[in-house]
Amino acid sequence: MTAPTKNTAASSQVATTGGKLSSDHGTTTIADTVVAKVAGLAAREVSGVFALGGGISRAFGAIRERIPGASASVSQGVSVEVGEKQAAVDLEILVEYGVSIADLAASVRRNVITAVERTTGLEVVEVNINVSDVHIPGDNDDEDTKTTPARVQ
Repeated sequence: MTAPTKNTAASSQVATTGGKLSSDHGTTTIADTVVAKVAGLAAREVSGVFALGGGISRAFGAIRERIPGASASVSQGVSVEVGEKQAAVDLEILVEYGVSIADLAASVRRNVITAVERTTGLEVVEVNINVSDVHIPGDNDDEDTKTTPARVQ
């Protein structure tokens, strides 16, 4: 990839890394949902991230997956604030047991920033990561959606 060159005022190049989302020919606005989806996909790409979202949102996602024609949201566990030129991302993740959380957070942050900036042209000013749980292999993944039998009959 070559470095961007300086554009003249008449240039209509939009949404490139280091580029602008507005030009003499118009403006480009990017919805919060677009940034949230890009960030969610980028976070899931990092090895060591088991899932995104807290226990309740993962439970609703599991229920939603069982409904014919419905699918879990790509932006589950992601919230964003999008301005004209900048974006901030908050992630809630579930990590695999045995993974260094500090290293994982740095990798997720780097991947999300790269993906959002490259895809949207927005500058990412921060990526806040909340690690809500650790996934232990062998644990029942549907545990949140099942009911436990009553102790007394």
